[in-house]
Amino acid sequence: MVNTVVETLSRKGTPFWAETLRLDDARERVRPPHNTDDQASPDPHPFFSGGFIRLIDVIVSLVALVFLLPAMVLVGLWVRLNDGGPAFYAQPRIGRGGKLFKCYKFRSMRVNADALLTEYLLSNEVARLEWEKEHKLKNDPRITGLGHFIRKTSLDELPQLWNVLRGDMSLVGPRPIVAAEVVKYGHSFPAYASVTPGITGLWQVMGRNDVCYHRRVAMDRLFARRRNLRLYVFILLATIPAVLLQKGSY
Repeated sequence: MVNTVVETLSRKGTPFWAETLRLDDARERVRPPHNTDDQASPDPHPFFSGGFIRLIDVIVSLVALVFLLPAMVLVGLWVRLNDGGPAFYAQPRIGRGGKLFKCYKFRSMRVNADALLTEYLLSNEVARLEWEKEHKLKNDPRITGLGHFIRKTSLDELPQLWNVLRGDMSLVGPRPIVAAEVVKYGHSFPAYASVTPGITGLWQVMGRNDVCYHRRVAMDRLFARRRNLRLYVFILLATIPAVLLQKGSY
């Protein structure tokens, strides 16, 4: 399925991998303020792209919430009983147009996660450099034993179906970022902010955490420029084997 996405993009003129690399090389260049190359292309048929995609978002997320509610209740109880902390974690993330919204997840980290991170980065230079570069840690001391499991299986993301229903997120789009990550996007941030963030996207189906940060930014730019209903459906379907194989998830 991932290969199908790549082949589909390639048929539009430029091989997917070639465009991604070109975007990587260009990310450090200073673009004129009036340049709109990084922003999403206007939809030629709004109903069959933006409007129809929103309809799919609402229907699929609503059906998924109904069928997955028993599993979500069990996961929530499991998290709650694991260490006595809250089952859910809501973090301010940046959505379309640069607006902040609360992104919901099942809590996978310890209750004092922020203090643990600060202490760990101060005492571990290698980890600090990894955090500065990727804004994540492969061996993150904040994550609980249960947290590793629900992250690896993507169960922690299920509450974001509520974000989709609210319109904060889409099923497919760039992963929502925190304010501290804006500087890492640099001149690519307008592209990110021109589309609705998603539960899944090119980053998830192309390797997830195995993909370096600047390549993730390039993928978000590519999605913003090429977004359409066909790409949306391909990524949505490609997410199924990506989650089942758990590639790049930790």
